[in-house]
Amino acid sequence: MTMAKLKDIKTFLNHELDPFLLDDSSHNGLQVESSRPIKKIGFAVDACIETFHKAINEGCDMIIVHHGLFWNKKETITGNLYQRLKLLLDNELALYASHLPLDKHPTYGNNAQLFKLLGVRPTKDFGKVGYQGAFPKPKLLKSIVTLLNSKLGAKCAILNYGKQSIKTVAIESGDGEFDAFEAIRKDIDLYITGEIGHSIYHPVREAGINIIGAGHYATETMGVKALMPVLKKRFNVKVVFLDSPTGL
Repeated sequence: MTMAKLKDIKTFLNHELDPFLLDDSSHNGLQVESSRPIKKIGFAVDACIETFHKAINEGCDMIIVHHGLFWNKKETITGNLYQRLKLLLDNELALYASHLPLDKHPTYGNNAQLFKLLGVRPTKDFGKVGYQGAFPKPKLLKSIVTLLNSKLGAKCAILNYGKQSIKTVAIESGDGEFDAFEAIRKDIDLYITGEIGHSIYHPVREAGINIIGAGHYATETMGVKALMPVLKKRFNVKVVFLDSPTGL
């Protein structure tokens, strides 16, 4: 059976994703080391107990996640952080995290992959990690919602106060609701993000634009999934997506 070295995978991911590309609250890169060779890699959105148990059951040697364990705050190794680390260390599971760099990546990124799903080429940056672009031909809002629900397994929340025939679109995965104000300033027909809340309801309604909240989790499955065939081909390892949906 083919076995890859953790240091080689780490070097490749650091080169491709650049952990220090963006000012990020996440400590991107290799977060937990392991001495075992890598035969199988699990890919997931969240570094959590549920994900780790699934990785163990699948026989993974390494997990690549979007939301890692360590952020820009002082923490003691107690409580659920202790439990998570103990589970990883006891089972010799390596953990690599890529937060904003995986949102922003022009090929593998969550936002680039969402544009690809819609059949739109992103042409400009939007927000901190998003993009904007235009459909080659206007597309009905309801057909976009149907596509996202089907392909992401989402239950889209919609603020439907703009045009029903969509030309311009901006996308920022995850918790991007407050960049709705940028969409308003730019007169974007449709803004797609993960979460939408009460705070932006009236500004969006009064501006007369559309926003889709396709789910924080659902919109951030795209990046790790895009990495799967890349790692499989380059290192000849087995790969598996570890699905732990939150419904949020």
